[in-house]
Amino acid sequence: MAFLLLMVGVVLLYLGGEVLVGGAAHLARALGISPLVIGLTVVAFATSAPELCATLIAVLHGAPALSLGNVFGSNIANVALILGLAAIIRPLAGQDRFLRREIPILIGVAVIPLWLLRDGVVSRIEGMVMVLLLVAYVVHLLREGRPSAIALEEVEEELAEAARPWWLSALAVAVGLGMLVWGADILVSSATTLARAIGISERVIGLTLVAFGTSLPELASSLAAARRREGDIVLGNIVGSNIFNVLCVLGVTAMVRPIAGDPAAVRIDLLVGLALSLALVPMLLFGRRLYLGRFEGFVLLAAYGTYVGWLFL
Repeated sequence: MAFLLLMVGVVLLYLGGEVLVGGAAHLARALGISPLVIGLTVVAFATSAPELCATLIAVLHGAPALSLGNVFGSNIANVALILGLAAIIRPLAGQDRFLRREIPILIGVAVIPLWLLRDGVVSRIEGMVMVLLLVAYVVHLLREGRPSAIALEEVEEELAEAARPWWLSALAVAVGLGMLVWGADILVSSATTLARAIGISERVIGLTLVAFGTSLPELASSLAAARRREGDIVLGNIVGSNIFNVLCVLGVTAMVRPIAGDPAAVRIDLLVGLALSLALVPMLLFGRRLYLGRFEGFVLLAAYGTYVGWLFL
């Protein structure tokens, strides 16, 4: 029953995120905001909403290991699982020099939690600093004028559909948020029950099942973009999502309630995430083109399988 409820929570998170993204995009457009700004701000935040809701509710339920596992596990799954699967489906190629500047930012953001958790807690002040860094990052994106955090093409397609009244978009936002909160509450409660029932730590459940569930929006959009040969969109989606997960999800949650974590336990997961981010440098940044082939995709997928197997063993 706990596993079935966990699946229900995952479905609610996914559907809630989809409804929220569509409603927020249309509402922002009705307010006169350009599609580019919508893509870089409203939808980029909305795609991180499942991780934010699940992490925040886990902390409020007194399960900090589950919350940290969700954030770090989502980032690991984004790079190793989702990027690996996308590259296997279709090799990812692009000429976007913007990503060459984003990769160093991704690596820098992966280092931040290592430093913050050196004393075993992410404080409110540290959460505020991360949110300020997030604001600086969004300003950087707007100045660059390029969509790296989400697939802007999908936003433009969504906005190109028949116009809807602003109140209907506002209602969609409210419904989406409600589904996210409800789904996150079910997900966290069932994951905690499942962990206790089968004798697996909340950290491992957060790093695997919960992280995978909250990463479904990134998985769906990345695989769809890979099939359309949109390598830049896939790479930008993953890089932007990981940056938002740390600065937004971890930052906002810590501002609401400080997050405690065992430095020795989370250090391994953080080092795995950092190693995967560093591995993207030789995999991607060769020559004048960004390229991630099927061989690299299998390597990333094997790395993820090895990591998950090690967690359970």
